[in-house]
Amino acid sequence: MDHSLPQSLYLLCYTVDKEKFELTNLQGRGQLLRAGALTELTRAGLLEPRGSKVVRLPGHAPDDPFIDAVWQDVPADRPKSWIQFVHAKAHTAEKPVRQQLVAAGAITVEYEKRLGLLPLDRVVVNDPRQVRGLQERVRGAVLGTAAPSALPTDDLAMAVFAAEVEVTSVLTGKERRAHKQRLKELAAHYDGVVPGLRKALRDSYLSSRAVGGGWSA
Repeated sequence: MDHSLPQSLYLLCYTVDKEKFELTNLQGRGQLLRAGALTELTRAGLLEPRGSKVVRLPGHAPDDPFIDAVWQDVPADRPKSWIQFVHAKAHTAEKPVRQQLVAAGAITVEYEKRLGLLPLDRVVVNDPRQVRGLQERVRGAVLGTAAPSALPTDDLAMAVFAAEVEVTSVLTGKERRAHKQRLKELAAHYDGVVPGLRKALRDSYLSSRAVGGGWSA
């Protein structure tokens, strides 16, 4: 099943062996989803990076409502910093992407109450094998030897973003350290595709992590 880049990034954060989204992988996911949308918009020629800033370009609105909403957030009159479009509405990114995945049959949301009092949404991935395959594909981008320029843009973005936001369901901290040079090469190539966005994602993640930021599963 084909997914948008934001949808794939959502699923990438699932820990298959534990059958859940671990808390450590939720802290930067809102930023991940918006960075994924911004990547797709740039690739489609609907955004123009200008150093650490970005401006919206004219064109047909994206069919995906979440990606379209991110596009509409970016002003067309003058360039503004990437980070505000990654960070400011990160807390609103989870719900629409999750609803898309529910509609596609990729996940199921179970509503229950913890101890009979507190409402809790539990997200169930309907095909863990699909998620594992996605994660292995992204791991292959890091652990393999293919030239960064030969990687599909989605795989490159997911590998780079997962490292910047420290998604442990993809790479452990030990693996990130062991493959530091490869990750630098991938990041440098991504920066040539979408200048400025990766650093904004990292800065946003570190900022939210410092205050314990994180949203729903």
